[in-house]
Amino acid sequence: MTFPAAVPEIPTASVAKAVAYYVETMGFTLDWMSERDGIAGISRGNCRLFLAGPSFRESNGNASPSLFWVNLNSRAEVDDLFTQWKAAGARIVSAPVETPWNIHEFISADLDGNLIRVFYDFGTAPE
Repeated sequence: MTFPAAVPEIPTASVAKAVAYYVETMGFTLDWMSERDGIAGISRGNCRLFLAGPSFRESNGNASPSLFWVNLNSRAEVDDLFTQWKAAGARIVSAPVETPWNIHEFISADLDGNLIRVFYDFGTAPE
């Protein structure tokens, strides 16, 4: 069995507002949306996310904020995405830094306070 990439469910107060932010500010594509059910699917490259409003989440009880990690392929990609998101007006929590645990990362937030940790793991990169 090949295990597929996970698709996080991101809690939102308003699916429509969250979709607009992720698409217009963060460069994602809207793949589908069900306003009736309160859920949407978005993607950027191989990264897929579900944006879920209160009506969709109420049966499971998951709430904001959440945190998810996006693993890029180099320090340069992390820095480039930081520059793109900052220029687009994304909510930046922290600028790119290198951590003691060998991660080059920055943190951004969406409209609901969910955190996106964008990183490159240079500690496990081939030399």
